[in-house]
Formats: sequence, structure tokens, C-alpha cells
Amino acid sequence: MLDLTTIKAITLDLDDTLWPIWPAIERAEKALDDWLSRHAPMTAALFSNPAARHEIREHVTRSRPELKYNLSAIRREAIRLALYRSREDPLLAEPAFDVFFDERNKVTLFEDAVLALEFLSDRYPLVAVSNGNADIKRIGIDGYFKASISAQQFGVGKPDPRIFHAAAGAVEVLPGEVLHVGDDATLDVLGALNCGMQTVWVNRSDQLWAHPAVPHETVATLTELCDLFPR
Repeated sequence: MLDLTTIKAITLDLDDTLWPIWPAIERAEKALDDWLSRHAPMTAALFSNPAARHEIREHVTRSRPELKYNLSAIRREAIRLALYRSREDPLLAEPAFDVFFDERNKVTLFEDAVLALEFLSDRYPLVAVSNGNADIKRIGIDGYFKASISAQQFGVGKPDPRIFHAAAGAVEVLPGEVLHVGDDATLDVLGALNCGMQTVWVNRSDQLWAHPAVPHETVATLTELCDLFPR
């Protein structure tokens, strides 16, 4: 059971907790393909082959292990490699990535997200903790957060305890004084539990829990999360 008396801060996952990620990624991929079709048609043709696209990304991740947690850099370098293989200008990788990244951050928040952020941020300092590359300032929700820690900036991602410790440190509390909220059973819940944090699993799709350790609470919506706290 959740012990509200010890909570001094809340850390929040972003993708698939505050918004569905795949619609945004699909739109961003489409925007990138359209841009490449106009400016680098041979690269666009190469990327139209899913197997080739996958192989290029895998090549980048294998050859640049230091980029493991930097999704932006991996995608930028994949575009650059595709341009090079297609004998088109590798310098186009930067503007091409900008097109993708701009669209990637045009997310559609879940209906309960803004009210939940308003409710929670009035009561606790909030810290965004994400393995993704979402930009909360571009999205327009940075005002609700005291800090934002992403794996690509920090160099380590969930479930590594170091990123959870950094999140607690960002608002000057101990891990045991933090409630972590997220949708991923392994990355969010188990990762935070291993750091001594309390956890709430946001299970919007009615998944079954498959681990011996369990979250302190499970909710189907962020409205249910807010209902855990006194008004």
C-alpha cells in the first residue's frame, strides 16, 4: 500500500504515461520520409525498405555503443549513414533530423494528463524521467516540472538506479521520499522499487502483472492516480 506521509516528490515517466508515443513517432517518420523525398530522393528510396532501414539503425547502434541511450543521436547518425550510402549530401542529416524531431514532439496528451499535472504539481515537486528524447519545453508542459532527466542527457537510462537517484537529487530528496509513476513494468516500476522508491503503475491497457515484486498501487488513468491523494 502507498504511504503518502513519506512522499516529498514525484517522478514521472513521459512516453505512454502522459501521451501515446507511437502516433507521434509514426507522424514524425512520415514527415521525415516526405522531406527526404523532396531533398534526398535516393535516401528516401533506401528508407522505404523496412529491412534496409532496420539494418542501418542496427549498424549505428553496434558501431556507436556510446550512443546507446541517445535516441536523437542514433536517429541522426542513421539518417547520415543512409545519405552516405545513397551518395547524397550527409550534411542533410541535421535538417532532416530537425524535421523528425519537431514532429516527434507534437504529441497528443492523454485527456487526463494536463489536469493531473496541475493537481500533482500543486502538491509536490515533479521530475520528468524518460529513456526517450521528448522535449517537455517544446511540448509545452515544462512549467509543471522542477527538473527533467532524460537517458540521452544523463548517459544512463531506466531501470539503472543512477537515473532514479539523479531524479531524487534534482529536487533534494531521498529516493525513499519519492513516488515514481510510469507505464513500463520493468523500466519504471521494478527500476524504482529497486531504488527504494514507492511506485504507481499506470496500466491503461489492462495488462497482467508478471513479476514477484509489485507496485504499491496500480491505476488505469492519471485521474485514478490523483484520487489516491487527499483533496
